[in-house]
Amino acid sequence: MPDNAQQKKPDSPWHEGELAIQRSLGVAERMDATGRNFVRSFMPEQHQQFFPMLPFAMFGAVDASGDVWATMRAAAPGFMQAPDAWNLDIRLPRDRDDPADAGMEDAHSIGMLGIQLETRRRNRLNGAIRRDADDGFTLRVRQSFGNCPQYIQLRQFAFVRDPHQPASVRPVHGRVLDARARAIIAKADTFFVASYVDRDSGERQVDVSHRGGKAGFVQIGEDGVLTIPDFSGNLFFNTLGNFMVNPRAGLLFVDFATGDMLQMTGSAEVILSSPEVAAFQGAERLWRFRPEKVIYREDGLPLRWAFEEGGWSPSLNSTVDCDQAKVRLEAAALADAWRPFRIARVEDESTTIRSLYLAPDDGVGLMAHQAGQHLPIRINVGDGERPLVRSYTLSSAPTDGLYRISVKKDGVASRHLHGLKPGDRIEARAPAGSFTIDGTERRPAVLIGAGVGITPILAMLKHIVAESRRKRRTRPTWVFQAARSPEERAFDREIADLVAEGEGNIRLVRALSQPATAIESQDYDIAGRIDLIHLKATLPFDDYDFYLCGPAAFTQSLYDGLRALNIADARIHAEAFGLSSLTRRPDGGSAPVMVPAANAPVHVVFAKSSKEARWQPGEGTLLDLAEARGLNPEYGCRNGSCGTCRTPVLEGRVTYPSQPSFPVGEGEALICCAVPAESETGKLHLSL
Repeated sequence: MPDNAQQKKPDSPWHEGELAIQRSLGVAERMDATGRNFVRSFMPEQHQQFFPMLPFAMFGAVDASGDVWATMRAAAPGFMQAPDAWNLDIRLPRDRDDPADAGMEDAHSIGMLGIQLETRRRNRLNGAIRRDADDGFTLRVRQSFGNCPQYIQLRQFAFVRDPHQPASVRPVHGRVLDARARAIIAKADTFFVASYVDRDSGERQVDVSHRGGKAGFVQIGEDGVLTIPDFSGNLFFNTLGNFMVNPRAGLLFVDFATGDMLQMTGSAEVILSSPEVAAFQGAERLWRFRPEKVIYREDGLPLRWAFEEGGWSPSLNSTVDCDQAKVRLEAAALADAWRPFRIARVEDESTTIRSLYLAPDDGVGLMAHQAGQHLPIRINVGDGERPLVRSYTLSSAPTDGLYRISVKKDGVASRHLHGLKPGDRIEARAPAGSFTIDGTERRPAVLIGAGVGITPILAMLKHIVAESRRKRRTRPTWVFQAARSPEERAFDREIADLVAEGEGNIRLVRALSQPATAIESQDYDIAGRIDLIHLKATLPFDDYDFYLCGPAAFTQSLYDGLRALNIADARIHAEAFGLSSLTRRPDGGSAPVMVPAANAPVHVVFAKSSKEARWQPGEGTLLDLAEARGLNPEYGCRNGSCGTCRTPVLEGRVTYPSQPSFPVGEGEALICCAVPAESETGKLHLSL
């Protein structure tokens, strides 16, 4: 570090646009310290050595009309030299074919990105030009910082002509995307974006950055507007923060095989929250770009790049391209419809649990789901029999790109599912449920599954590991799995592989209630059932989020024990299977006040079916009443956990003997566990 760089504490580098996004994510305080320490007003020695090695660099510049452009300039390595920590000498002749050149005059502010595609190293800086000749300039550094290697594809470069020799083809100017421009965008896995703000100090701050994804990750609208997913990054938000203050952008797409360049300038819009975001798996937000000026420069670069075998960034494993995102949006539009699914594969996970892999059979893709959610399904069990509707937890992670349900053979519906073969069909609706996990949370997680209750726990664990690949940080996790015997315990190999990938951040504890001839430490870790004594003996003292799933008595016992230890209700996420729902004791000591149930007969109208019935106190739920009148409402759980039975309430109101775990919307009822509430009219009308 230069001596005078230590004289005072650096100011925060963030402007209001960057801060706005950081605040929206709750990371502003953390990023304040990061910014002061990481964004420097000088080049560290590593950067001074890095830039001279490069045969090309990206620049962002603003022309006299305020349009910002991104460009790539190439020359023999050594064309950039750092005489000291504050200055970078750049020997590049003027290029009047390059629209960015007009913004690279003396005293102009520019941004610069140095990137080695063959190693994924990249460093950025911005500053002001000092120019006294047309063969180059000196960039006086204002900000210098490194970037992580995420989303960069590995490529090797080669010069195909003298870098000072101009292109043989003149640029083509336009205002809309023609077929050639659309083609280069449609196949791109990389592009570069320039943006800028004018700060309160009077200085202009220009930035240019790299964006990468699967080939075709940029969506092209019919109107030429581009939709771009913003994947997880360093939380600096230099580009999007600039857009929040000044929605101007310059984009550069490069055809690495031909050296063609597509340069555009136009307006940008940041989309922090939208249903579209979920369709772009791996994206945390989106932004749109509307081109206003388009320049296609055939053979614009003297370089060509060869894609390395296996050169895709591992960060892309949890992302999708725009075609896949479109399919997911189409599926989301059918969320309330029963769709046909084909059994693609069947696997036995244990002596009692079988997995069914489901593929859509209607030409539409899968709707995105969250780890821990369940899938409502409808099956025909025989001629003349009414279809059965049930909900089964998805044991697949959102990044798996498939639906997998893992079913214990117990009951009419599950026995039928165990008899299905590849090629057989069932129906399913969109995944649902609020028993989900944030795989990127820093607080340690404790996942506890008993019997077939391991299915959502497995999905959560898979999600945590998938997010660790994307974020390069694994959420500390303890997994407790309970089963009767090794033969009945499911997913041994799959869970072991996930634990190994966690590299010490994931710990597994296996309990067998009937170990018989099983070998301790090899086949299991605890003999007996998982209880509070085992948790206290195993878990180090820490602040945890707990996730519980299993039979009702098991889940209720663990929940009550954790609450007795003053674990906050909000830190205990639980789902019980069976007819009983979990009885919770919310933080503050008292359960939410429920509207009293009606203590007199209520006239119930099932409006859609034009049937009426009289509900008597103590005679069961509204689902029981509907079935008694010959109706066949859809349901999946009968305990308020899946939401399959949601029914609009047209008149009157309902209440619940115990609080359902599924979030109930205004003006609707979970009829599987709801009863009429007290009312002056004594009437209840349901859209059923």
